[in-house]
Amino acid sequence: MSKNYYDILGVSKSASAAEIKKAYRTLAHKHHPDKNGGDEAKFKEVNEAYQVLSNKEKRAQYDQFGQTFNGTNGGQSGFGGYDFSQFQQGFGSQGFEFNFGGDGMGDIFSEMFGGGGRRSRRGRDVQVDVEISFAEMIHGVKKEITIFKSVRCDHCDGKGGEPGSNAHTCATCQGSGHMQKRMQTILGTIAQTVVCDTCGGRGKTFDKKCTKCKGVGHYREEVRESIDIPAGIHDGQAIAISGRGEVGESGSMAGDLIVSVHVVPDHRFTRDGNDIHTKKHVSFSQAALGDKVMVETVDGEVKMKIPAGTQSGEIYRMRGKGVPKLQSIGRGDHLVEIIVDVPTKLSREAKKLIEQLREL
Repeated sequence: MSKNYYDILGVSKSASAAEIKKAYRTLAHKHHPDKNGGDEAKFKEVNEAYQVLSNKEKRAQYDQFGQTFNGTNGGQSGFGGYDFSQFQQGFGSQGFEFNFGGDGMGDIFSEMFGGGGRRSRRGRDVQVDVEISFAEMIHGVKKEITIFKSVRCDHCDGKGGEPGSNAHTCATCQGSGHMQKRMQTILGTIAQTVVCDTCGGRGKTFDKKCTKCKGVGHYREEVRESIDIPAGIHDGQAIAISGRGEVGESGSMAGDLIVSVHVVPDHRFTRDGNDIHTKKHVSFSQAALGDKVMVETVDGEVKMKIPAGTQSGEIYRMRGKGVPKLQSIGRGDHLVEIIVDVPTKLSREAKKLIEQLREL
């Protein structure tokens, strides 16, 4: 592998998602360029490794293909899931001929059997983890995050040529941006449509390559992103923001930004769907005679009536005081469990009063 992401994060190949996340946070904090002694190059390398290993599908592809890993979601191991009815077969002197067209399967075969071609790809998705408080989950929040990703070159506008440099129709692909490549494999001759290596799929070449991106049309950098997290989101739920991932090759669409949201628990409240559960301790006399008590809710303290004769364990419902319903109208309820505190130590006078109550 050109890069060993496990070594970069200092974890084993069998490391759990939690171990990978912990290692990433430690290293990102250590090498952050805003800190004294921070290492920007190392920070970017750690981010790159985490973006792959924190994603289940990307990690599986990386484990399988190593340096041929491309971060896309397509492709399965072996031939699983591929429709072989799409092959074009012929019986030439070279044996069977398979035409994979622009399908990702062709890229896998190309890399397995030494082909250097590649096809225009949608940009990679970028996955990040964001922590929010319980209160932010209730009310919704806007979060500013920093991610390391591939972006379109702003010097040449992704064209690859130095501004003002003369452009010419690519002599290799005649301006189409693509080429047909044929490879001899154990299955016969494989024909694949790939991006032109000379022009990178643009159909044009320039007298002078862009001085900023070296003719690639994109480069990697840290980018600040503003993320709107809606009220009522669940812990572990992900938000997919279209087009905010890495830029695609040769004008292809950008990938998505996948934000995994983690809600920090609040010891005062327990969430159950859109409802919130709490416990309220009351005295023996309050339960027996009834009272009005203050109950802490996510919107602040609210006065609630305790009916006379309330038993320990009874639950009272405050409607509309729970979690906002995600992508809907209204809120859940706040359920309060009453805990009657029975005194363990009584004064002589208190004992006499209780004995009198028992006799009644």
